[in-house]
Amino acid sequence: MPWEVLERPKDRTVEASLLFIEPPPFKPEVAIGYESGIAEVNALYTPRTVTIRNARGILPHLDVEGFALLRHRSAVHDFWDDGEVEAAGRAEAAELVARETGAARVHVFDHTQRRRAPDARRQPSTRVHVDYTLRSAPQRVRDLFGEEAEALLARPFAFVNVWRPIRHPAEDWPLALADARSVAPTDLIAADLVYPDRRGELYNLVYSPQHRWWHVPDMALDETLLIKCYDSRPDVARFTPHTAFENPKTRPGAPPRESIEFRTIAFFD
Repeated sequence: MPWEVLERPKDRTVEASLLFIEPPPFKPEVAIGYESGIAEVNALYTPRTVTIRNARGILPHLDVEGFALLRHRSAVHDFWDDGEVEAAGRAEAAELVARETGAARVHVFDHTQRRRAPDARRQPSTRVHVDYTLRSAPQRVRDLFGEEAEALLARPFAFVNVWRPIRHPAEDWPLALADARSVAPTDLIAADLVYPDRRGELYNLVYSPQHRWWHVPDMALDETLLIKCYDSRPDVARFTPHTAFENPKTRPGAPPRESIEFRTIAFFD
């Protein structure tokens, strides 16, 4: 099966620095330009050194730790080709989420390619965050589905990102993911997310020594991460903070990270 869970390799624990928000006296704001892709923030972020363990050794589950690691070889030849991504990549992402979660319906509403390069429109995101909040997740459903939204919101639903490296394995600036069980609600700081044509909200994370951090060393092209960004169900993992980080164990000369993420909504019966 192409989505079987990966085997456990040797330990690859690292000590690395992540950027956490300092509790602000006001609600932070992140302004994003569509053309530039640059995010301007009005809050203070502090680097903290944390221990990041090898997630391959725990077989993470989307409803427990808040993320899952799957093996999947894509039929997409060029993830920088938006036409091919929209024609084939989005359908693959929906199928992966449906198979992993048991969702009755999966809607893929966005995808973003990232590249760590001076001329890249979208760089890896380097502040610890969660893409949605208790307020913004239902609102995003309303934005996307119009008159159908209230009926969909009456069902359990979850926002799940599908993340994978493209062109080469993700040695450089991989993702760090917090175990959702180790994050207290008070650690999450809501920030306004301001686009030219709409306003959303995300969570930043305040540092706590209670957080447990994981990463997947050298993710290959046939590997995929599912990341829980919101879940309406209170008895499962609901929010998974994550960020790109500079891995001190990355080999010299490793190619700069290139990746794609699909944003999906899974609706359950």
